[in-house]
Amino acid sequence: MQDLTRMTAREVAAAIRDGLVTATDLVEASLDRIAAREADIRAWAHVDPGLVLDAAARADRARAEGRPLGPLHGVPVGLKDVIDTADYPTEHGSPAHRGRRPETDAAPVAALRAAGAIILGKTVTCELATHIPGPTRNPADPGRTPGGSSSGSAAAVADRHVSLALGTQTLGSVIRPAAFCGVYGYKPSFGAIPRPGVLEQSASLDTVGVFARSIEDLALIGDALIGYDPRDGATRPRSRSTLLETVEADWTLPPTFALVRSDRWSDLAPEQREAIDDLVGELGARVTEIAFGFAFEEGIAAAKLIREVEFARAFGDLADRTPELIHADLRAVVERGRAASAVAYLDAKETRERLERLARAIFLDHGTILTPAALGPAPAGHGSTGDPHFCSLWTFLGTPAVSLPLFEADGLPMAVQLVGARDDDARLLRTARLLVQSLAAAG
Repeated sequence: MQDLTRMTAREVAAAIRDGLVTATDLVEASLDRIAAREADIRAWAHVDPGLVLDAAARADRARAEGRPLGPLHGVPVGLKDVIDTADYPTEHGSPAHRGRRPETDAAPVAALRAAGAIILGKTVTCELATHIPGPTRNPADPGRTPGGSSSGSAAAVADRHVSLALGTQTLGSVIRPAAFCGVYGYKPSFGAIPRPGVLEQSASLDTVGVFARSIEDLALIGDALIGYDPRDGATRPRSRSTLLETVEADWTLPPTFALVRSDRWSDLAPEQREAIDDLVGELGARVTEIAFGFAFEEGIAAAKLIREVEFARAFGDLADRTPELIHADLRAVVERGRAASAVAYLDAKETRERLERLARAIFLDHGTILTPAALGPAPAGHGSTGDPHFCSLWTFLGTPAVSLPLFEADGLPMAVQLVGARDDDARLLRTARLLVQSLAAAG
């Protein structure tokens, strides 16, 4: 039998439906992989083998009894430990929340269970989903950062513990770790995936995202997660998500791209810059370079201010009550957020509205923005999770983004980032698939 840990989520879901494997087979393969690798990778905050094997047994009984099966029936999924689960602790990577046991599932967890997924466990997050590094190591090179703050989810997918995992992104916490660990990462449009039960760091920016080993898997789990929840004002009523259907539809027109640099283009690692230049050369006339100019840095500065103000609102009381349990860097973020004026905060919101109009104009002429996912390969050491520079603006603007692990330098993954128009996630993922397929066909 094929190594189950090397199969995509679509492949194992189909194998379960067809009776070729059981959910128990799949869960046992994941648990065996974790047992063999967790001491080196440290991707998991909480895994309960008995709990997950019981869930697999229930999934197998449901199939044996001929009950309707969801699209993710029997597929194990990892959850960043900022997403509430009724059957696991959710501690936010913070000593201040150690032992925290939610009573209910977060909205994304309820959606996954409804689709038949099995929650394998909770993956390591940086403290309060920020930049403070956790214990997770990069499977490509354990001496390097996996990125953050969704470090455990990216590493768990890269090291074949699970085929799917959830993360969150406030600045660059899905796209960057996906790039560093060499997996596909997808940050949906802001408001696409409901957030009740997900740790709030910045209500204006926080977005639930996913990690996978194929674009089709990103679409598969995205369809299960995207929806409306009246408890989350960022969501809106929408028709059933059809990401996978769109991704797999025949499409003959070649996509076009807008290459966006920034004032920090010279900060790219030489191998990252060369890889992007080579890709642009291969795409030829399908790429037009456009200048975002000062708007790039202006947007990042505004995103930082909004995040700090809203972080202070979310965690100020916690920092006051238990300062000894909150990292000093995060206490400093709280103080900066409190010191910011209401005028500066409103100006930052106005900046976003202006740059959103600029982005919409770009997407009228260019289907997809092409830009690096990170400055280069994962940095050596574990004192930093890397720089979110090339991710922050797109999070700020609420646009969907996907990290494609197309490159490698000295055995280390590197990625390109594609960015689509807000609420046009299906087109973005379809473009990503077409790009990957065309590059594979070209050899």
